[in-house]
Amino acid sequence: MAGALHAPSTVRDLLERHGLRAEKSFGQNFLVDIHALQAVVDAAELRGDETVLEIGPGLGVLTRELTRRAGSVVSVELDRRLLAVLRETVGDADNLEVRLGDAMQFDFSLLPPGSLVVANLPYNIATGFIVRALESGVFRRLVVMVQKEVAERLVAAAGSDPYGAVSLIVAHFAHARIVRHVSPGSFYPPPEVTSSIVRLDVRSDARPQPELFRLVRDGFRHRRKTLAKNLQMAGYSRPLVSAALAEEGLDARIRAEQLDLEAFVGLRHRLQAGT
Repeated sequence: MAGALHAPSTVRDLLERHGLRAEKSFGQNFLVDIHALQAVVDAAELRGDETVLEIGPGLGVLTRELTRRAGSVVSVELDRRLLAVLRETVGDADNLEVRLGDAMQFDFSLLPPGSLVVANLPYNIATGFIVRALESGVFRRLVVMVQKEVAERLVAAAGSDPYGAVSLIVAHFAHARIVRHVSPGSFYPPPEVTSSIVRLDVRSDARPQPELFRLVRDGFRHRRKTLAKNLQMAGYSRPLVSAALAEEGLDARIRAEQLDLEAFVGLRHRLQAGT
């Protein structure tokens, strides 16, 4: 096809010829920045033999780069209207499988262990999808474009403003870092927020810990309340919570955002031992 696929003029032409426009309900903002595109692909460190899962291929801008560097690519697209566009832009790639469906329902077990996620994630599913992907145990690395505010939560350290339950859950599974920020002008149409590329390298020994994650979510349920109050509201008795905090050397007035992952692990053991 004529024109670089990431160029705004090409994107506009594709949408017009197919009678389409970006739909906010699908979180569609198409990447038109070659530098941001290369930053995503470079951060993935593709070897050429791996399977990559892409969510929301859109017009195929990132998809095409992935098919050139990865062993195989599975792209999940929710918007049926874009299938015709993808046939035009990336239909000649013999290592690509496009699946129509909801990424939040995708069966990760269909992919080989050690696969990667590389995606410009729709903002409305970003956090939920990342946690679900980490819990699956299928992936060794995720490189995702997300809203800057979400990125800051993913990498936040204890005591910082963005720090929350998702920060702790991500820290349990992976080392996360922000690769770079991406301005609204890098997309067509431009979103109202800045985006960020985040790389998550998954720990090989990380396993889901439902009881720990439940405790973390309970602890952060009401950020203005103390950890003790939140845990009591979640069903733990006051004496049990007080004893567990004291045994861990934690102030009774401490808030969840002051505890790191190790502290929550210790607290969980104290609470389990006391029940």
